[in-house]
Amino acid sequence: MKQIAFLALSAAMLAGCGHDATTQDSAALEVVTPAYDYSSVFVKDDRPEGDYEQYEIRKSREVLKFTGVQPGMTVVDLEAGGGVYTELFSRVVGEEGRVFLQNPPAFDAFLGDSVEKRMDGRLMNVTHIKVPFDDLEPVGDQQADLVTWLLGPHELWYTPEGSEPGTLGDPETAFSEIARVLKPGGHFVVIDHDAPEGAPATTGGETHRLAKAILIQMAENAGLKLVEESDMLANPADDRTLNVFDPSIRRHTDRYVLKFEKP
Repeated sequence: MKQIAFLALSAAMLAGCGHDATTQDSAALEVVTPAYDYSSVFVKDDRPEGDYEQYEIRKSREVLKFTGVQPGMTVVDLEAGGGVYTELFSRVVGEEGRVFLQNPPAFDAFLGDSVEKRMDGRLMNVTHIKVPFDDLEPVGDQQADLVTWLLGPHELWYTPEGSEPGTLGDPETAFSEIARVLKPGGHFVVIDHDAPEGAPATTGGETHRLAKAILIQMAENAGLKLVEESDMLANPADDRTLNVFDPSIRRHTDRYVLKFEKP
C-alpha cells in the first residue's frame, strides 16, 4: 500500500510540474553514445610490421580521430598506396562497414604486390579498385560517408615515368567524382604538402606540393564546404620550396589537414 501511495504522489507531482504522468521526460531517456576508442585499432596483430613505424611518422592516431570515421561507415581511401590507412579504416568500420582502397593503375610499378599481400585472407570489408582519380565508377552515387585523400591531390599534376600526361586523372573531374560519391553530410578529408602562396597547381608535378588555397578552391568548386582544419602536421620551418623527397625536409614538410562537408 505504501508503494502505491508513493507512485500516486509521484504522478501528482509530475502533473503539477506540467508533465504527463504517463510520459517520462525525454531528457531522462537520452542515451549518450561513448566516443569511439581509436587507440583500439593500433594494437599489434597480424598487419605488416612496418605499419607501426608509419603510425608515428604520420601521426596516424590524431589523423584517424580527425577523420571522424565510425563503425558502419563506407569509406573511400583515395591513393591508398599499400593500405596503411585502409587497414585502420577497415578495423574501425567493422563488419557492417565497407572500405574502397583506390590506386591508379599507373601506380602498379612501384606498389608491386603490397596491396594483395595485405588483403590476402584478411580485410574482408575492403574492395581494391584500380581506377584513375577522375573515374570512381565502382563507387555508387552518394554511397560514401567519408572520402580521404592523404598526401595525394598534388598527384593530379604529376606524370609517372612512361605514362602520358593526365593519365592519373583530370583535376576538375576528380573533385566532381569525390562530390558525387559522398552522401549529403558526408566528409572529404585531405592532407597535402603545402606550396608557397601563389604557386601554380603545376607545382604538384614538380615538387609534389599543392598550395592550400588551390585545394580549397577546387573542393569548393565541386560543391564542398570547408568545415574544419588542423595544424597537427604544420611545420613553419619549411619554406615550402624544396621537393618533398629532399632529405633535408622529407617527412617534415609543412602539411595542411582539411575537412570538407557535402551539403
